[in-house]
Amino acid sequence: MNFWVLLQGFGLGATMIIPIGAQNAYVLNQGIKRQHHLTTAITCSILDTIFISLGIFGGGALLSQNELLLNLVTLGGIAFLSIYGALALKSAFRDPAKQEQAQHVLARGRRTVILGAMAVTILNPHLYLDTVVILGSIGGQFEGQDRISFAIGTIMASFAWFYTLSIGAAKLGPTLSKPKVKKGIDILVATMMFTIATVLANELISKYY
Repeated sequence: MNFWVLLQGFGLGATMIIPIGAQNAYVLNQGIKRQHHLTTAITCSILDTIFISLGIFGGGALLSQNELLLNLVTLGGIAFLSIYGALALKSAFRDPAKQEQAQHVLARGRRTVILGAMAVTILNPHLYLDTVVILGSIGGQFEGQDRISFAIGTIMASFAWFYTLSIGAAKLGPTLSKPKVKKGIDILVATMMFTIATVLANELISKYY
């Protein structure tokens, strides 16, 4: 195994995974609530492992050559990010007492948490545009053991990040769950979701106009 290629994969994987998005926001929120947060982290990591592997070992090239599929993924992602952003914005301006009551009523079981993690991963366009296509195209340039080393490095970055985010959020839960802090996080998440959706929409429009 080539250590330097593995390190390259880890670094590149981290730059793709760490920027805040729907997936990270979901992991962060579950960590703050301490609702099956480790289950959330392992679910997101396993899904990333599947799609990273598909991208590096051939799926990325196939997806990048299918313009219709890319457009459909982008449209679905724009809708998903917009809805997620709207929900985060609604949460930010909800009365703290009502929000706490709603969270108590909607306390999630493990199965619901797993389904939520699958949704924010599979319905996230950046999973396909960044993780599958970009990492896939770069990883596909390596041959044999080097390609495996690159894939392992990117997968390690996913596990390291999601577990760090999940455990860190759980440890800081009492602070991060304070009304003002939670409101700030929700507004930040909503802003990022709307920004990403806008960028994707502009990129899609620029293809045809």
